[in-house]
Amino acid sequence: MSSNPYYGQEGHGPYETIRIGNLELEEGGHIPDCALAVATHGTLNAAKDNAILVTTWYSGTSKIMEQVYIGKGRALDPAKYFIIVVNQIGNGLSTSPNNSVGAQAGPTFPKVRIGDDVRAQHKLLTEKYGLKSLALVVGGSMGAQQTYEWAVRYPDFVKRAAPIAGTAKNTEHDFVFAETLSEAITSDPGFNGGKYGSPADVAAGLKRHAKLWTVMGWSTDFFREGRHKALGFDSMQAFVDTFMTGYFAPMDPNDLLAMAWKWQRGDVSRNTGGDLASALGRIKAKTYVMPISHDMFFPPSDCEVEQRLIPGSQFRPLKSSCGHLGLFGVDPELLAQLDANLNELLAAPVN
Repeated sequence: MSSNPYYGQEGHGPYETIRIGNLELEEGGHIPDCALAVATHGTLNAAKDNAILVTTWYSGTSKIMEQVYIGKGRALDPAKYFIIVVNQIGNGLSTSPNNSVGAQAGPTFPKVRIGDDVRAQHKLLTEKYGLKSLALVVGGSMGAQQTYEWAVRYPDFVKRAAPIAGTAKNTEHDFVFAETLSEAITSDPGFNGGKYGSPADVAAGLKRHAKLWTVMGWSTDFFREGRHKALGFDSMQAFVDTFMTGYFAPMDPNDLLAMAWKWQRGDVSRNTGGDLASALGRIKAKTYVMPISHDMFFPPSDCEVEQRLIPGSQFRPLKSSCGHLGLFGVDPELLAQLDANLNELLAAPVN
């Protein structure tokens, strides 16, 4: 199965491909020569204490993190920090179904969990950059799942944590949401059990997938307020056809399914025999939990239940009628709130 040109340097670079060797997987099996696509911004200081890890979300790559969250004068300022954005396994840039060969190509790609990503990232950060700590781990959605996993699994390594619009343990409700996203793809006859020739063969399934994201990713208020029109789309249909479908259409379906499987099973309590309170109680990082007010995937109420289990943490919901996909950066007010919280968090003393 050939690599999809969508996932190249032209659209998503610059990034460096760093091989970390064999990665044993929680579900069994291994990735023999695991490659992580990494984008860095800024310079690591002599003390090696100014490193920030940014994790990626479902369908996202390091490029959108750079465009929306990183920049001069922002909280994530390359003039102050060494910012490392690691693409999650399965996202098309790091080792994924679309770029694997042989027994791990396409639909036979092994099951990867959030914990596998975080162990791979830890190996990268310690061996490639010689890090002993991170000033901050931050990510949205599936990036928040990775952020929580980092803080629970490596409590002395992570000094500050900022999970945005995501949970430490996925809810049963959200598991079913993600299931419908996957079924939208797999129910397309062109999917052919994952043995399609190109994403174009699965165009109908990817469009259904995009429609579900339109319904759940943006809030009802977003459309009632006409915010899609403010973005330049004269109708809901145009928004679905041009923006949402255009976003997902070139993506590899097997990559999306690999990430969705991982998302559904995100659960830090796997570290403590299923005890969520015990897992979150391990966290030593100064933690700001930041759900988005109108999020229908990860509503603030789900996030607050977990936040109360994290010692010394703060609940900092971000107000935006965009809902979950406010993560895309279309709401300047949301980004201003986020930067204010991150600036405050980064200024906070830690052990």
